[in-house]
Amino acid sequence: MIFSLLAAADVLRTIGSVLLALLILLAMVTVHEFGHYAAGKLLHFKIEEFSVGFGPKLFSHTKRDGEVFSVRLLPLGGFCAFAGEDAEDTHPDAFPNKAPWKRIIVLFAGALMNYLLALLLILFSFAFCGRLQPMVLEVEPADDPAAAAYSLQDGDIILACEGRSVYLVSDLMDALEGRRAGDRALFKLSRADGEDRTVVETEIVLRSDADFANLADSGALWRALGVRYSAERDVYRVASCSYRGFGFWETVGGSFVYSFRIGGALFRTLGQLLTGDIGLSAFGGPVTTIRLTSQIASRGIQPFLEIAAFIGVNLAVFNLLPIPALDGSKIVFTLIEWVRGKPVPRKIEGAIHAVGFVLLIAFAVLVDLLQLF
Repeated sequence: MIFSLLAAADVLRTIGSVLLALLILLAMVTVHEFGHYAAGKLLHFKIEEFSVGFGPKLFSHTKRDGEVFSVRLLPLGGFCAFAGEDAEDTHPDAFPNKAPWKRIIVLFAGALMNYLLALLLILFSFAFCGRLQPMVLEVEPADDPAAAAYSLQDGDIILACEGRSVYLVSDLMDALEGRRAGDRALFKLSRADGEDRTVVETEIVLRSDADFANLADSGALWRALGVRYSAERDVYRVASCSYRGFGFWETVGGSFVYSFRIGGALFRTLGQLLTGDIGLSAFGGPVTTIRLTSQIASRGIQPFLEIAAFIGVNLAVFNLLPIPALDGSKIVFTLIEWVRGKPVPRKIEGAIHAVGFVLLIAFAVLVDLLQLF
């Protein structure tokens, strides 16, 4: 009986975590579409429908001007349908009939709303929960006396390296890239001092070369810093901790910097994918995203805010890439029309977006399948 109750509790906890992940994704997509909607209303575009979710309608309301608001069954997305997007429409306020600069603003507004929401979540997390920083749990004893004298200590929280504030592990990798074993690097640390903590700046001697194959090669980083490897758990003895030793302006400024670093990491990861420095297995599709999001978001309010902000920034950046079917590609086509004085034939543009959509779906399925092997 006890085991049955425990199993039932685990199932309910898993279901709750998945629902939480779906809520985050639905909120981010809805905010994205609301960005398009708000910009469209301000610029007097004719909007046919704003929908939360996909699939069959659960609820709908038609306004006097014919605009429809609906809630649909599948909580995996949503859309803002403008007149003239999918069929010819001679109405002057139809999407294709508006000035190019107005269309660009509407297309860009979705990503902007995602970014602004993510920035707000980051600011809230930093102000009330603290900034997540890497904490060294256990350091390998150094054989070299020089390395022992200039070594990290158990419990050190890494705040900066070589003058570069640390928000992501990749920040440490950037600061140390190319250094050799025996080189010294200047670290800013929060170090335990009895019951209290003090901020110290000290040099650390690298235990091995800081050569990183890609952004996912964090093992080379921790080896260089002398962090103990736990073979039974297959992890390095390092974790994230919430650190709150930042002032008001550091918190505000840091929120912007952190959001830019997240977006930059996505660009760099995509670049390393194109160059072959990183494999497809480092990516995840919708299933992987929901699984990881549910695991992280269920750990507490700060992980919830962090993963929601991370998804928001990535969604904003990804949507602005010039990939067919995404907003970035549509902006490119609109810019071409603006320069040429006439649009690319709609059939050609539509075919390009259709092929791009199919390829994006295929890519998402492929990277999810690779996670199984």
